[in-house]
Amino acid sequence: MRWILALCLCVWTAAAAAAPPVRVGVLAYRGGDHAIAVWEPTIRYLADRLPGRGAVMVPLDLAGIEAAVRERSIDFVLTNTGQYVDLEARHGITRIATLRSHRAGRDGGAIGSAILVRADDARLRTLADLDGRRLAAVDGDAFGGFQVAWGELLEAGVDPFRGGGTLFTGFPLDRVVLAVRDGAADAGIVRACLLEEMAAEGRIDAGSFRVLAPRSVPGFGCAVSTRLYPDWPFSRLADTPEDLAKAVVIALLEMPVDHPAAQAAGTAGWAVPLDYQPVHALFQTLGIGPYRNLRPASVIDLLRAHWHWLAIGGVGLLWWVVHVVRVEHLVKRRTAELRAANRDLQQEMAERRRAQEESRRRQIEMDHVARLSILGEMASNLAHELNQPLAAITNYARGCARRLDAGTADPAELVEATRAISAQAERAAQIIQRIRDFVRKRAPLVEPMDVNAAVLAARALCDSRARGAGVTLRLALADGLPPVAADRLQIEQVVLNLILNALDAMAEAAPADPTVTLTTHAGDGRVELAVADHGPGLAPHLRDRLFEPFFTTKPQGMGLGLSICRTIVEAHGGRLWAEDNPDGGLVMRVSLPASEKEAS
Repeated sequence: MRWILALCLCVWTAAAAAAPPVRVGVLAYRGGDHAIAVWEPTIRYLADRLPGRGAVMVPLDLAGIEAAVRERSIDFVLTNTGQYVDLEARHGITRIATLRSHRAGRDGGAIGSAILVRADDARLRTLADLDGRRLAAVDGDAFGGFQVAWGELLEAGVDPFRGGGTLFTGFPLDRVVLAVRDGAADAGIVRACLLEEMAAEGRIDAGSFRVLAPRSVPGFGCAVSTRLYPDWPFSRLADTPEDLAKAVVIALLEMPVDHPAAQAAGTAGWAVPLDYQPVHALFQTLGIGPYRNLRPASVIDLLRAHWHWLAIGGVGLLWWVVHVVRVEHLVKRRTAELRAANRDLQQEMAERRRAQEESRRRQIEMDHVARLSILGEMASNLAHELNQPLAAITNYARGCARRLDAGTADPAELVEATRAISAQAERAAQIIQRIRDFVRKRAPLVEPMDVNAAVLAARALCDSRARGAGVTLRLALADGLPPVAADRLQIEQVVLNLILNALDAMAEAAPADPTVTLTTHAGDGRVELAVADHGPGLAPHLRDRLFEPFFTTKPQGMGLGLSICRTIVEAHGGRLWAEDNPDGGLVMRVSLPASEKEAS
């Protein structure tokens, strides 16, 4: 049989002569230097048994072992019992040999946990005393360094994740012992025999510690607080060549007990793979490894499994809260700014309304003053015009009195005389009413009106003065003019002012044709009025200043008439301007928009 195995090894050696060295991942539970000291002789032994290819050791921690198996960067793995069971389920690795320990129980178990406490701590006597205490362990995935003790603690009613919780120090395992020694933890969970190894190395005083709830296991030479489980397995990856795996297992099983590699590892060599079912039972109880989905997930489990998503969600939530707070702050600030702006706007609008009201009031005052001024200029003419009906009334009354005194009164003649007196009285009353309407102070009243009617009313007020100056007021009024939306009194004031200016201009020039022509016509949705005189006209350099306030060419003028007239016309949406008269003199033109009702 031996010569057949040797022949197979030779055949495999010839085929692998040009292959890369075999890579063996080893769990360095006490650090890389310790792993090299313990396992490097075993790797050299394998290299000697694999001539032409050799072997190299890759010391790793638990996470490194997991990553190397997942990435297929190693060919074999030597790790603790618990991680082997997990990797077997998740990555399909297969044990090909199991360490044979000098310190093993009768059933072959060699891996357990020792729960250390300080020797002077009298509070802790049983595992139940650890409830609510702070524990220290190397890693949550360490088999002998945590998981085995975790199972025993649960049986004692102690949850290592409750109360003070468990402090995971990370590799090497020595940190747990030092944490207990230095008071950072009340108790520490370590792989069985670590305390004895560190004491033998002179790193600690074994008398400073004691193992809590020690068990007596025949054949096992170390203090232990838990059951024992099979020792570390040597495993192959799923894609490791079959021939290579056979060669390695043959080499391991043939390693002599007294070989330097076995002595360095503190073992009695290697044996065929043991039954790891007790490990599966422990993992099933704990709900870890291949059975992690069977355990009801706790909040801590969810945090551990989904911490990265929770972190992203937390960051997102934090950003959202910051964003909401910022938006709320901006909204409050913008609202305050808008309220302030609204207050300023309301104040500005109120001031503008007051200014407009004040301007309107002043305009009414100026219009009234202008009308009074015009009336003052016309006072003598108006007195003359009133004298005519009054004189006629007086003459008719005296004639009636004489005839009655003489007794020659004829009733028919008296009736005719009284009718004449009534007509003259009505004429005087109309003159006085026009004056009252013209000088009355009131707010503008915009309504549809006839421009021709305004021209006739203004002409009636100026007729007496025109006759006195020897000037004829000639009318050329178009029929059927559309009404304009305007204040009747203000339009009459404009026409009256333009007629009086024309009469003043005619008085200065003494023209051959003493005529002032008043013309109206409609077109393009507008009504136009023109007042043409035959006076001296207007010099070009004075035309630009014609409508300026307080500018006048009259010795006794105030310079407000045309300025007020333009303001009135523009307030009604119209236009007032001056043109030269082709026949000599000046033409003042007014254009007003026709009423919308009429236009429609």
